[in-house]
Amino acid sequence: MSFKLNNRFKSISGFVLAIGLFFAVPSFASQDTVVVDTAKATTAVAVKATADTAKVVDSAAAAPASVAASAGTSTAKVDAAKVEEVKTIDPQVYKNFIYYVLLFLVICTVVAVIGKVISIYELTNKMNRKHNPLTSNTFQATLLFIFLFVFLGGVYYSFDHYGSMSWRDAVTEHGAKMDTMFVITTVITTFVLVITHILLLTFTFIYRMRKNGKAYYLPHNNTIEKIWTIVPAIVLTVLVLFGFFTWRAITNVPEDLQKSAIQIEVLGEQFQWQVRYAGADGVIGKRNYKMTTPTNSYGIDFNDKNSWDDIQGADIVIPVNKSVRFRIVSKDIIHSFFIPDFRVQINAVPGMTNYFQFTPTVTTEEMRERMNDYKYDYVMLCNKICGQGHYNMQKKVVVVTEAEYKAWLATQNKYFTEDLQKEFAGQTTPTPKVKDSVNVTASLN
Repeated sequence: MSFKLNNRFKSISGFVLAIGLFFAVPSFASQDTVVVDTAKATTAVAVKATADTAKVVDSAAAAPASVAASAGTSTAKVDAAKVEEVKTIDPQVYKNFIYYVLLFLVICTVVAVIGKVISIYELTNKMNRKHNPLTSNTFQATLLFIFLFVFLGGVYYSFDHYGSMSWRDAVTEHGAKMDTMFVITTVITTFVLVITHILLLTFTFIYRMRKNGKAYYLPHNNTIEKIWTIVPAIVLTVLVLFGFFTWRAITNVPEDLQKSAIQIEVLGEQFQWQVRYAGADGVIGKRNYKMTTPTNSYGIDFNDKNSWDDIQGADIVIPVNKSVRFRIVSKDIIHSFFIPDFRVQINAVPGMTNYFQFTPTVTTEEMRERMNDYKYDYVMLCNKICGQGHYNMQKKVVVVTEAEYKAWLATQNKYFTEDLQKEFAGQTTPTPKVKDSVNVTASLN
């Protein structure tokens, strides 16, 4: 049996090394070939360039036009070569891939060798009647006890170092409630984490199997079972209710405050966000996906006159200390409206409109001074992985004073452009005769 296991191990090792050679040799060979071919190509280009230069000098007086055509052709060839060069993958990518694959295989081989050495050592001790099964218990229990201090040090370091890097106070009124809920949840879970690991790794060391040791048999204990069932149930119920009432307080906004807030609609699609502001009437017009056209990609229903003055925002600009009500919709799949600094997140679901209303309390300029980073910007992201262009779904959010907000809003374009007015007029009004020519457009007033 031992002979078969050793042969199997040798076969596996040989197979691993064969795979390594199979991957490594072609890559080096292809790299050398590329270098040689490149050198040959460079030499050939140089010789050809010298010959072409001589021909150009000889025929410069007779055929300047042909020289210009030749130059244009060579330029086109150079551009095509550049395009092809961009499309090719750098050989270093393959080398790096092969290197890490070989490194992984080598590590697996080393682990397998160590495992075989340990098994041979144990078999030798058993044959010599020197094997003590309790030795490994003490060794492993000691390692786990040492790991306890490493673990506790890691927990402290993560809070001390990364906590200050990732945690900032919220910049909205409701954000303070979210932060309080988050801090309480973090404190409770951290306490449970630390206590559990202290008990687990300490008991492993204290109650390890030793010579002449006798374990206490405890088949049942109602008190302990009640404690570890009732206490977690109470804690989890409190956390769930705390989160429920906090969310209700944030999202259940009175109707009069909903109407008085600034109305903004955000449309998510693969892979961008579109922003629509209510115009002077304070009402965002209707949207109908059936009315989506190349010139009306948003699908705005211009039969609704409330949409005629809707404003297109390049960024999300909002005034400080003013309530803003966002309506979040999606054009294709599920996205997520997420502004980390504002503690705002809600899904954008196709065929469904979600709302989130909040009041920003810190302008972008104030935040930059607070962060000591004069390039810092708030950003709205998509927090759902919605495809390969997911990384591109972001929008800058700028918080300004009310005067700056009004000035910015006055410079933005309306969605109901002249082209859309003509398209809409052609769909709703018969085309007039030439003798009765009039300018048929939809009025914005």
